[in-house]
Amino acid sequence: MWAMESDFQLSAKDIDEAAQRLAKVAKKTPLEHSPRLSEEVAVPVYLKREDIQLCRSFKVRGAYNKIASLSESEAARGVAAASAGNHAQGVAYACATLKIRGKIFLPSNTPRQKRDRIATIGDGWVEQIIVDGTFDAANAQAMEISERENLVFVPAYNDPMVIAGQGTIAVELAEQIPADTDCVLLPMGGGGLAAGIALWLKTMRPSIKVIGVEPEGAASIKAALRAGKPVSLDQVDNFVDGTAVGRVGDVTFPILRECLDDVIVIPEGAVCSEMLDLYHSEGIIAEPAGALASAAARRYLPHIPNGPVVAMVSGGNNDLSRYAEVQERSLRHEGLRHYFLVTFPQEPGALLGFVRDVLAEDQDIIHFEYTKKNNRDTGPALVGIDLGRAADIHQLRRRMASSPLHVEPVPLDSEIFRLLI
Repeated sequence: MWAMESDFQLSAKDIDEAAQRLAKVAKKTPLEHSPRLSEEVAVPVYLKREDIQLCRSFKVRGAYNKIASLSESEAARGVAAASAGNHAQGVAYACATLKIRGKIFLPSNTPRQKRDRIATIGDGWVEQIIVDGTFDAANAQAMEISERENLVFVPAYNDPMVIAGQGTIAVELAEQIPADTDCVLLPMGGGGLAAGIALWLKTMRPSIKVIGVEPEGAASIKAALRAGKPVSLDQVDNFVDGTAVGRVGDVTFPILRECLDDVIVIPEGAVCSEMLDLYHSEGIIAEPAGALASAAARRYLPHIPNGPVVAMVSGGNNDLSRYAEVQERSLRHEGLRHYFLVTFPQEPGALLGFVRDVLAEDQDIIHFEYTKKNNRDTGPALVGIDLGRAADIHQLRRRMASSPLHVEPVPLDSEIFRLLI
């Protein structure tokens, strides 16, 4: 049992009560065997499909549990929340279902299709307020107006009732997973999902390892564990937007510290590779955060599992227009796509010579950017090359070094990539 702010004590019993509250609302999502991942990991791997939950994300569990637990007088005041994605949809669903007025504060860069979906789910019960700036600005304004207008603020993760709602997934898992399950992998941002599931499993099924997974560009929980307290990251990569949190919750952190067996941090490129494999092999359209856990199962497990592994597919609210970026990041991460600055002589046939003398079979130029702007003898070009195998880069670089051209590899962290995707 963990003491929370306002002296709330959160326990497995609270999660069981939340499961009863959600029984007729949330879907009991399936646990599906993945032959692809099972072959890679050499033990059975199962996917918990929260991507097909109401609103296509687990977030509806916590939002509904929080709002449904309000007293009559609290419900009459109305609620407020800040989100650019799944939490907003969960709050909208709860407000529409329970007939409670709500205000949802959205950062100005929230795509139109997300605004439209929130409006549809909210069915007239929620008002959207667009805030100029990032999620942090929207969250600050939501908290300020909640206090000024006496609204009940519904946090995305940093609240005991929200944590209890997310933890109801563990109650379902207990009925679905094999008896000899080795570990459960959970994506982490603010920590609400992992805290709820870890608390319940460590109370009711303590033999199962609970491992949290964070993206490399937003590893706020790993940073907090090193520091012994929540700390703010200097910089956050927003690509895995569902877990792009710069500071773990003060409410979630003590639970995570006590209940997690390990934390894995994986690169965003690995997430992209898994998103593509989930789509091609399992037919699952996962958002980046939804692919975090199964990506970790492939190459980043901290131990050799001696039983089945369960990975959470936490959400499926992915914009298909992002797949060009997903593929680009995946190919670079897998070592199959490389970029170079090549200084060509400004004369006819220079590119033909490069293709003939430097490129080998199964290697293809996929990007070439060059403009002759002056009468100098040479000029630089940005060249992108796809390889058949990652190991082929060594021979390619040797041929480049032997050519008369000056070639500079473009590092993976270069700002040039922001022009390409």
